[in-house]
Amino acid sequence: MTARIIDGNALSAKLRGELAAKAAELTAQGTQPCLAVILVGGDPASAVYVRNKVAGCEKAGIKSLKFEYPQEAAPADVLARIAELNADPSVHGILVQLPLPKHLDEKPVIELIGPDKDVDGLHVVNAGRLVAGLPALVACTPTGCLMLAKATLGDLTGKHAVVVGRSLLVGKPVAQLLLAENCTVTMAHSRTVDLPSICRQADILVAAVGQPRMIRGDWIKPGACVIDVGINRVPFDDPEKAAQGKTKIVGDVNYKEALQVAGSITPVPKGVGPMTVAVLLHNTVLAAKRIAGVS
Repeated sequence: MTARIIDGNALSAKLRGELAAKAAELTAQGTQPCLAVILVGGDPASAVYVRNKVAGCEKAGIKSLKFEYPQEAAPADVLARIAELNADPSVHGILVQLPLPKHLDEKPVIELIGPDKDVDGLHVVNAGRLVAGLPALVACTPTGCLMLAKATLGDLTGKHAVVVGRSLLVGKPVAQLLLAENCTVTMAHSRTVDLPSICRQADILVAAVGQPRMIRGDWIKPGACVIDVGINRVPFDDPEKAAQGKTKIVGDVNYKEALQVAGSITPVPKGVGPMTVAVLLHNTVLAAKRIAGVS
């Protein structure tokens, strides 16, 4: 048996098309969705992520504003910009690209973003609303994971989902989303006793632990749906390329082994990654509709 490859690019493209139509409709009614992105420092990966997000906005008919600060930016300057964007009625989403330089504490930065404009879904109010089952802006990667699982399996009621990883960014919110879909959810992590046997119970296995190829093929229940959130840079298997310092991106799951056991699996890249940007656009349109009072 070879697992079905879950195409994140295809589902992302479908979602982006739907969002472009909704953004055009809102714009015609006098409200163009607008996302403001703040980038602090010169981290190359962060710069690429921001560029992709801005390009995604342009294609979807969403206005984007980009504010760049040097590595040594004063915390007060970044916080003042957030306060200004909070007060601007034409801005519907605010995103601060993480990670921030070490001298900037992420917590006060995230908490200052108005919950209604928190399109990254990291504010404590949105996290609490998610747990309470109330409407919220939910973190982009977990929402993308749920969309991929539902597109693959349909109704998730009664499925046993195992989430490996307990971060605020992915593990905890994806567990709440799966609970809301009537799954039975087990949260595990790198220190869980006998993690392989826990993973083997999963109808849906979400790997978000941040360790390359940690989850082996024999940890996976035959036929399970595997959602691999991991983005890890490792040396090439080819000794010649590795000697040249070349690296590649792999997930938290040993993909080659998992292909022989799982029923379906997201590849890395082209799996969860494309959905993260698409959901960011989705959250921006959703925030614009709510702020504009459109049902």
